Amino acid sequence: MSLFNLLVSKTIMHIPGPMVGYFARDYIAGEKLQDAVNVTREFNSQGIMSTIDVLGEFITTLDQARGFKEQCLEILHAIDREKLDANLSLKPTQMGLLLDKQQAFANIREIVALADRYQNFVRIDMEDISCTDDTIDFYRRLREEFPGRVGVVLQSYLRRTPADIESLSDQPMNFRLCKGIYNEPRSAAYKDPAVINRSFVHCLDKMFQNKAYVGIATHDEKLVFEALRLIENYGLKREDYEFQMLLGVDEELRRIIVDAGHRLRVYVPFGESWLPYSRRRLKENPMIAQHALRQMLGLKRY
Repeated sequence: MSLFNLLVSKTIMHIPGPMVGYFARDYIAGEKLQDAVNVTREFNSQGIMSTIDVLGEFITTLDQARGFKEQCLEILHAIDREKLDANLSLKPTQMGLLLDKQQAFANIREIVALADRYQNFVRIDMEDISCTDDTIDFYRRLREEFPGRVGVVLQSYLRRTPADIESLSDQPMNFRLCKGIYNEPRSAAYKDPAVINRSFVHCLDKMFQNKAYVGIATHDEKLVFEALRLIENYGLKREDYEFQMLLGVDEELRRIIVDAGHRLRVYVPFGESWLPYSRRRLKENPMIAQHALRQMLGLKRY
């Protein structure tokens, strides 16, 4: 890790909010739903799909969970009203998972039911390992009631993920596969980046073997290469998978993937609670801050 990256990762939680906002401004659609709608419409004009997410974490009351539920319902209304090529991502803890599991499920079910009515789709995000079992249980129950309208995220750094794929293979599966960003114990998660990458390829292979639809979520060109190799080996059609990337990250690679004829979806976050998300993204990828700093100083990258 470079000295700059180490400095960012160690100090990001103490950097003033306005400065974090400057570094992260290209990675958040804005504070309002309309901002996410505008960004999505621009992506759609380029042949790119989106998944819209309202930011917010660490809720403490069920009233807050109901508020986030209402925002998710409004996102689905807006997608249908504006005729956008987009779906919804949500976090179980935003819906109250750590406060009342049954109420959280009821909140998510109401959202998926509306997505079913609109013939749209909801992606249930995966959070830290304390939420993994419940999140998978929610997905299993909802896909049975609303087939084709709900998917879940699995993380390649968790040692359990291949077994989770097998356990879910009794019905059609829809996954987003990512590396994972939470700080989990070594007993539960791989720590070596090279091993995490190998696990990503192994998990993707196992998903394709079991005929899952996969959102291949990565900005790592090595993994894009491996994904393309597997896509070719399995003879997959364009509609059998998609690539997924974060807003503002490696636009050049995004364009390369789309120009090669593959489907791609961009994660479009919005909301007033942008600061915790931005700090987490900067800690995960200090190159964002380095790129913004170069722009601010008028320096070119060689």
